[in-house]
Amino acid sequence: MSKSFRFWGLVPAWALMILTLIIPILIVAGVSVAERGAYGGFTWSFDLSSYQQILYSVGWTDELEFDPKYVAIIGRTLLFAGGATLISLLLALPVAYYISQQSARLKIILLYLVTLPFWVSMIVRVYAWLIILGNDGLLERVYRMFGGADISGFLFTPGAMITGMVYSYIPLMILPVYASVEKIDPALIEASHDLYGGRWTALKRVILPLAAPGLTAGSILVFVPCLGTVLEPMLLGGGKQLMMGTLIQTQFGGARNWPFGAAIAMVLLVLVVLVLLLNARRARSQMEAAL
Repeated sequence: MSKSFRFWGLVPAWALMILTLIIPILIVAGVSVAERGAYGGFTWSFDLSSYQQILYSVGWTDELEFDPKYVAIIGRTLLFAGGATLISLLLALPVAYYISQQSARLKIILLYLVTLPFWVSMIVRVYAWLIILGNDGLLERVYRMFGGADISGFLFTPGAMITGMVYSYIPLMILPVYASVEKIDPALIEASHDLYGGRWTALKRVILPLAAPGLTAGSILVFVPCLGTVLEPMLLGGGKQLMMGTLIQTQFGGARNWPFGAAIAMVLLVLVVLVLLLNARRARSQMEAAL
């Protein structure tokens, strides 16, 4: 294959990436340093007040005062996204391992069931949890059936938000973990038992190290969309626990503060890039150690 053919063959892909990824990011970056319009929108002028607003507010004497409310929102987003990722990982590993141990036909059926929720709209799936977790909902009825005290419902709580996030994105964790676990040679697990290693030893010394690439990939695939999730905080959280995705949606919507919304979006983008860079650095260190 000639060099010219390889170059021109990649031109459509590069053009598509520039038009659908690079240019939109540059537009958002430009809006983030623009000036807010008098009636919403923005005017093109270099102004860093949107980024300044993330950390500071203007006091009564027009002096800048540190305001941690948006820092708290960023921290809450990282906390909830990390919690949902950890729960997804703990649930996905045994599910993926169980699927890998089944026959070829049953594997296909189980993987189909794992991906089945993606055939339904995200809004429909989140609204289903409103029925399950709401007042006099399915979960509350089961709780009362087993003698639980009267409660006001499980809805509009951080637990409801994390539950919705885990349900929405856990297939993205199961699939890469399954791809790694399925490649593990059963003879290695059997050898660990022959060397008097128990199940926890086999899990710690054999399964987890060999499944690490899938665990890492799945964690990134779950953590990144959880950072920008909107439906779960609005519907399941009732808007009580503001997250970055909801904040961005509010600024571009009712608040009509596009520069500040774009600034928050750029901060979210930086967080995503940092996660990817840290993962790439870790992978590179492991490859260098292996060599």
